Formats: sequence, C-alpha cells, structure tokens
Amino acid sequence: MAELLKRLSEANGVSGNETAVRDIIAAEIKNDIDDIIIDSMGNLIAYKKGADSSKAIAVTVNTDEAGFIVSSITDKGYIKFKPVGNIDPRKIISKRVNIGGKIKGVIGMKAIHLQTKSERENVVPVSKLFIDIGAKNKADAEKSVNLGDYVTFDTKFETIGAAVKGKALERSGGCRALIQALKENYPYDVYACFLAQSEVGARGAFIASHRLNVDAVLTVSAADTTDMHGCETDRGGAALGDGAVVNYSDKTAIADRNLTDRMIKLARGEKIKVRERALKNAAGDLGAMQTGGAASLGVVIPCRYSRSPVSIMSKDDITAVSEYISLYLNKIGDIT
Repeated sequence: MAELLKRLSEANGVSGNETAVRDIIAAEIKNDIDDIIIDSMGNLIAYKKGADSSKAIAVTVNTDEAGFIVSSITDKGYIKFKPVGNIDPRKIISKRVNIGGKIKGVIGMKAIHLQTKSERENVVPVSKLFIDIGAKNKADAEKSVNLGDYVTFDTKFETIGAAVKGKALERSGGCRALIQALKENYPYDVYACFLAQSEVGARGAFIASHRLNVDAVLTVSAADTTDMHGCETDRGGAALGDGAVVNYSDKTAIADRNLTDRMIKLARGEKIKVRERALKNAAGDLGAMQTGGAASLGVVIPCRYSRSPVSIMSKDDITAVSEYISLYLNKIGDIT
C-alpha cells in the first residue's frame, strides 16, 4: 500500500493540472479494466465489464489537490501567488513548495518586527505572502518561473506507525482504495471515475454525473477529523481509526437513506469496520453526483490536517474503505 500511496501523494495535481496523477492511476489499473476515457474536464473514467450488463454501478474519487498558482513576479524576484482551492493561510508560512514541478521555494512574509500591529494580531492574507526561490531579481526569476505555473507543497511521504503522512492524502487515500477494489470482478458493469477539479467546486463531478447513465453511485472522499487535542467536546466528526465513515449527509447532499442503511448492515455482516456520520461541515462530490439522478451514497476516509502541507491518514481506514467499495460493487445492484 505505502509505495503507491507515496507516488500518489508526492505527485503534483493542483486542480486543473491532474495529468501526473491520472498517469499513475491509468498505469495501475490498465490490466484490471476494459476501457478508459479522459473527458474534456480531465476526468478519467474507467469501464470494467461485469457478468451482467443490465445494470451499471459507479464509484467516484477525486484526483486533485488544493494548492496555488503563480500570479505575478515582483521586481526583486519574489513570486506572488493565488490559492487554488480552500487552504488556511495560517498553515502555509515558511513551508517549502514546488513550482511547476521543478523549482523549489519557501513561502515567506516580512519579518515580525516590520509587521503592523494588525498583521501581527490577525491572520495574514495570501496577498501579503510571497514565494522566495533565491532569485536575484525579476529577470532572474523569469528564467525558471512563468505566470500560471502551479505550486504544490514540497512534502516527503512517510509511514508513521499504522498511519501515513504526506500532502494530498485527501485524494491519494481514496484513489488507492478504488484502485485496489478494481482488482476484483463484479456482477454488473462498473464505472470507476477519477474526477478532476473537485477542490474548486466539484466541477468534474458535475460533468461526470450527466455523462454517466448508472443505477447507483458511491462517492469516496476524505473528511477532516475532530479527534485532535482541543476538540474533545466535538463528537460529531470523524476520527482516525473509524474505518469507513458512511456519510448520511453533508453541506450539499443527503445520501439515499434506504441504501445507506442496507449497506451498513451488509458491511457489519462482513466484519468491515464502518461508522455512521452526518458530516454537516464536510462537502465532497456527493451533491454534484446526485444531480445526474442516480441513487447516491457516500463514504469518507478520516484525515487529519487536510488541505495543508502535511496530513495524516490511517492505513487501516484506507483498507476498510476499499473493502466497503468492493462490497458495494458486489451487492448494490441487487438491492437497488
């Protein structure tokens, strides 16, 4: 598991620039599926023929990560940037980044003794930050950096005990779970959808939902945990070790209650670790996929410190979600 997770995590895949991640996925699944298409949005949709083509079942995960895009270069050679996706600016100062997949830099701001009282006491907006690549001036910086270059965190993936840490685990854990599930054969036709631009408004999901003609769809995403120090009074969120967190609802969607309840019962019968949650503060691709009209369910992998330079995820939770996907693909066609 760790080797593939490492490649997925360390690949650069800011929304709109998912090519490197798609290439890894396509290479991993090519022997387990019957066809692949990549649509105009950048979604990779893999088709796996089932024993019976009277029904079609879909599973979705996202392939993108939150990051930045170069917006300008100052006369002194500092790189200005804008966020792509929802990133807390408090998490990014002094963090190492990678520009265009080749240039290393550090996110900086002016020294504390030069800051105004307001800057010291409030969250500093991204507009006040810059990336230092060690350039002498603008002309020097322009030799290696272009406007529109994508910027990702430069984070080494590592295994820590029963967990893993790295950037972009929100997408990497789900992709790993679905890739593993595709190694099995299923009773009905399967569409495995690796979606683009989820972090900027589920854009890939909206396109895929109207492209597919399926009987049911399961969206796989990640959810911020509430099991850290200082969150002891919050019992409504996910926690590392919860397994497959089955999502009844979130900010944008309400899952099919009947099918969700039946899947939970089946999962427990198969000794798959599951936990039910109504994740009121989370939002994935479930709401967008519902617009296509298929019966829709959601499952999430707990993730600490998501959309930050480094996140933590349990390997056991990823395994539980992969097992849940396989169970869904084996059983949902018979209960819809």
